[in-house]
Amino acid sequence: MKKVYYLSTCSTCIRIIKELGIHKTFELQDIKTNKITPEQLDEMKEMAGSYEALFSRRAMKFRQMELHEQDLTESDFRELLLKEYTFLKRPVIIYNDEIFVGNSRKNIATMKQLLFFE
Repeated sequence: MKKVYYLSTCSTCIRIIKELGIHKTFELQDIKTNKITPEQLDEMKEMAGSYEALFSRRAMKFRQMELHEQDLTESDFRELLLKEYTFLKRPVIIYNDEIFVGNSRKNIATMKQLLFFE
């Protein structure tokens, strides 16, 4: 599978997609207009190891909802991710059987290497 979960209004997501040149060869899903299904989220969790690994604590709503003051469980993370798209670390890139979550330099460099040797 070659898929990207991203936000079309996120300049970082758009930059990464263009930088990797994957807009033509990967399925793109804008998570604002095409919400993540429970099945898709569960599949990402299986690949990433946990819902927490997919969760962005940098989202503005994280503090607004005072979530930083709570001890969140895996089921809390799952529920929040399904309820509010901004909690997903972006972009999430699935390439065959590997998942890359977020926009860290390491993720992007690894993706570049994988795509170069494809």
